[in-house]
Amino acid sequence: MNGALSPAPIVTAAVLVIGDEILSGRTKDKNIGFIAEYLTNLGIDLREVRVVPDVETEIVDALNALRHRYTYVFTTGGIGPTHDDITADCVAKAFGVSIDYDSRAVAIMKARFDAMGTEMNEARMRMTRIPKGADIVHNKVSAAPGFWIGNVIVMAGVPSIMQAMLDDVAPKLKTGVKMLSETVRADAREGDIGSELGQIAKANPDVIIGSYPFMDENRGPNTNIVVRARDPQKLTAAKRAVEAMLVRIKAALGSVAPR
Repeated sequence: MNGALSPAPIVTAAVLVIGDEILSGRTKDKNIGFIAEYLTNLGIDLREVRVVPDVETEIVDALNALRHRYTYVFTTGGIGPTHDDITADCVAKAFGVSIDYDSRAVAIMKARFDAMGTEMNEARMRMTRIPKGADIVHNKVSAAPGFWIGNVIVMAGVPSIMQAMLDDVAPKLKTGVKMLSETVRADAREGDIGSELGQIAKANPDVIIGSYPFMDENRGPNTNIVVRARDPQKLTAAKRAVEAMLVRIKAALGSVAPR
């Protein structure tokens, strides 16, 4: 052995958003951005997001595609008490396992509803159906649990509940080296720097460089350049290259008399 350290594995994830109400526009998704930022801070790369309707074949096909491609798949939506909440059944079908009332989930829900003086009816019992072999994902907001089977983590669609479930699973997730990020305000239009920015990106293949135009109230069209990398030295080198490029571009633009 030469003693060299193996590079840390990159941990990847996908989010599968389930629900007709998202696709119809009736409900505006508030979970994707939160999950993306949360995972980034843990050192997990969110690589793909899909939105599917409450249709069994669509959910099962998406699950099977995503779970074989990424380290983790996080699903949101479709685990409530109504007839169209079919996510749990679809996950069981994707994994080829049975699904039934789970004694752990029943105990959690019964304690919750007994304390509230609420009947544990058939609809509420639906939320205790968990695929065989799955672990419980706890929910400190409303008690109704999610679950974790294989590399698929099934969470509620309600943002506050989803966030509680994410907090519950976070300590158990594998994580990689965190992606570092620096933002440089260009004070130039995106079209003025596009070619040079492309050259810098080509010269720094281990760095992700993105440009994001915005409207500055004082200057008009402007651009933020975001530089991302796992290696801090490569990040710094690319950022310096961007800053030097901006100095050159702005000097050149300043030498051209406006018409």
